[in-house]
Amino acid sequence: MTEPATQQSLNEALDRMWKQFLPQIEERIGALEAAGAALAEHRLSEHEQEAAHAAAHKLAGVLGTFGLTKGTVLAREAEILYSGDVDPAETPKLIEIAQQLRELIASRT
Repeated sequence: MTEPATQQSLNEALDRMWKQFLPQIEERIGALEAAGAALAEHRLSEHEQEAAHAAAHKLAGVLGTFGLTKGTVLAREAEILYSGDVDPAETPKLIEIAQQLRELIASRT
């Protein structure tokens, strides 16, 4: 196979994988959105925080695979913020991260 054909095959494979994993990616962003909303209402449970932390961790890993480096950086930031005692002052930042991730995903599809 020539180099351009190899690159084309790789791009097609990544596009197939993207379509396969997109529902999980969207679900994980949903977990971040739900946690941000709960935090804004001062009712973030330990379970929601753990789910947001896990979702952010998984997003940080998978988004880089698809060339979405900005998404990896954003998700890593959310992962750090959800890793310990969440400061309510970080609520706007966490909501913004989830929104930016949602927009980034929409731009990739």
